[in-house]
Amino acid sequence: MLKALPRLRSIDAFRAVTMWLMIFVNDIEDIPNTPQWIHHVADDVDGMGLADAIFPAFLFIVGLSIPAAFKNRSDKSYATPLHIVKRAAILIFWSFLFTNLETYDTENTIIQQGTWQYLAIFSVFFIFTDYSLLKQAWIKYTLQGIGLALLIFLMVMYKSNDPGYTWLHFTWWGILGLIGWAYLYSALIFHFSGGRLWIQITGWVLFALCNLFSHLGLMDSLSLSSPYIWLAGNGSMQAFTMAGVVIAGFYRWALQSNKMRMFWITTAVISSMFIGSGFILRDSTGGLSKAFETPAWVAVCTGICALTYLAFVWLVDVKNHYNWVKPIEAAGIATITCFMLPDIFYSWLQTTDLDYPELIKDGVGGVIRGVVFTFLMVWIAALLLKAKIRLKI
Repeated sequence: MLKALPRLRSIDAFRAVTMWLMIFVNDIEDIPNTPQWIHHVADDVDGMGLADAIFPAFLFIVGLSIPAAFKNRSDKSYATPLHIVKRAAILIFWSFLFTNLETYDTENTIIQQGTWQYLAIFSVFFIFTDYSLLKQAWIKYTLQGIGLALLIFLMVMYKSNDPGYTWLHFTWWGILGLIGWAYLYSALIFHFSGGRLWIQITGWVLFALCNLFSHLGLMDSLSLSSPYIWLAGNGSMQAFTMAGVVIAGFYRWALQSNKMRMFWITTAVISSMFIGSGFILRDSTGGLSKAFETPAWVAVCTGICALTYLAFVWLVDVKNHYNWVKPIEAAGIATITCFMLPDIFYSWLQTTDLDYPELIKDGVGGVIRGVVFTFLMVWIAALLLKAKIRLKI
């Protein structure tokens, strides 16, 4: 019988592989003559590639992590919801900051766009690095003060080339912002419901229905508020995250009740039904599209994520095969750090006249470059982790 561990390594393994793939597909996105099944499909195409399933998997993993993260916190504690709101607000703010790079006015700002970006990331590291092992409090506050001063300076220096705005402004939520909103709703539901599985299932179903109804035109009365605060979209992101919460809760219940057979069969059947329902809904709800967050895309990706996690549970938790994850383990532990590192490199490269050799800018050479670059980013995160440097919110 499996033992209910405080930290399920299957989640860490799934997170590490997903983060590795996220870096990889982003790095080779613009490389020509590479396999199309790896990339995002065009916005007007009914279909999906590997890259279109990575972000849903990441949100699903956020949900998987919630039950374990809050299992030791008191349901009556006000500290827990405040902690949830704080983490979500930080992610949303980071995303607000970095999405403004899309309208950065290079010509009228004294700082190059690339320089502004990597200095902004450095300021984030100074402010939000985990200083828990640092005994000298004054060093922590000094470094955080430097980071805050740098961030304020960069914000003051920022200028926008958007005709309607001259300074920092809302453009879209961005990846981190969408994660922040999805985490906020899902974690608060889990907390205030005491983790009751039937409430998590209800929340999952409601968000999935919101997504479906929005594509059927039944949510138009909320259209003015939804892009800004209600669901930061149409419920799709929250549906992915709540699906992860449900699967994690069901898994832990099965472990404790010694009903793993029920977990395997039920999860496999429902996941397959989701994939099937996605193809049934495909023609009537806008196709299979990540760009438009269609119900078919939500259903198919949810099923894929759940089945993939079943494979990780079997491989890592049941068979105890975890050593294969070790080379990329840092991506599953210091995930936010790993997420930020490629942008430091890209923004620095933007400020130079350097470029990749032609051999690794196309086709197979480009794919090999992407693999090497991804491993390099993860290994740098591992070195930072050994040096006790990682972001924590």
